[in-house]
Amino acid sequence: MSPTLNLGPSPHRIFLLSPANIVGIRAQFVMRVGANSEIAVRLRQGDVSLGELFSFISGLYFRGKLAYARAFSNAPPTVEGTFVITSSGGLITPDALMTPERLREISSGNMGPCDGHYRSLLDGDARKLARMCGQSCQFVLLGSVATPKYVEPLLTVFGHQLMFPGEFVGRGDMSRGGLMLRCAESGHQLTYIPVLGAIRHGPKPPKLTPLRRKQVLSAIDVVSNASPIPTNS
Repeated sequence: MSPTLNLGPSPHRIFLLSPANIVGIRAQFVMRVGANSEIAVRLRQGDVSLGELFSFISGLYFRGKLAYARAFSNAPPTVEGTFVITSSGGLITPDALMTPERLREISSGNMGPCDGHYRSLLDGDARKLARMCGQSCQFVLLGSVATPKYVEPLLTVFGHQLMFPGEFVGRGDMSRGGLMLRCAESGHQLTYIPVLGAIRHGPKPPKLTPLRRKQVLSAIDVVSNASPIPTNS
């Protein structure tokens, strides 16, 4: 395993979150024409943030990622601490307000590492972020590191500054989500290691102890009570 990047005691740190899948049942529940649930009505009114929407659609996994990022991001001044990777919108802050049309617009593309549209938007935003943050910032991927769709484009821009939690190796999505909710509630950060040269596949770790209801509610509060962040279009 590659040595941990030495950036001093408190490096600046920005989190990059993989997106929710909008073709599933929960996504259609809010995007269906005429849907009358509270979140569906708010979505049509443009009053739902990307983070809240993806937390509803994805459930535990995205909720865990967002709670964790809210709790531990440490961005340089004037830079947002959390971004969501999208297939057709580049990097977008989780507080960007959504409509059904905007959601389809940023989610309609192919996230393949060779897709030109996906790469051009993501590369452009990532390079801008790299210039703003400089060499003393960690960019932590909270998403799958076992496939190239996120890793390959981000490594091209961030290189040795691209990190991921070592505890992700061998875990499935739900296990990662549960682990991050526990960390957000306890204040305990995971171990960040460089993606470059890391072993990204491994044996499945032991199951997590089930979350208590109090822990779940506390982690949800981390997401819902976060202060607003200007959107990145």
